[in-house]
Amino acid sequence: MTIQHTVVFRLVHEAGSAEEREFLATGRAVLTSIPGVEDFAIRRQVSPKSDLEHQFSMVFQDVGAYRAYNEHPAHSAFVSERWVPEVAAFQEYDFEE
Repeated sequence: MTIQHTVVFRLVHEAGSAEEREFLATGRAVLTSIPGVEDFAIRRQVSPKSDLEHQFSMVFQDVGAYRAYNEHPAHSAFVSERWVPEVAAFQEYDFEE
């Protein structure tokens, strides 16, 4: 069964800023370099019903691939070096298909 991993979040950076663009570009580069990540997408939230502005979404072929991603050194480094200091709020969702 595939797993869709989705994280919606708000950055500490101003919308449209160079810092926002750089964070999103680095997220794409780092996370897509991890084996098992498929169909990676970055989306901007448009509804006024939520203050979470961005989405990272990706698919894994199985639970093993998802676990390997979570434990991968590149993922751990991105979380500690970029995510923790630059993300103001987030929600994470993992759906099995």
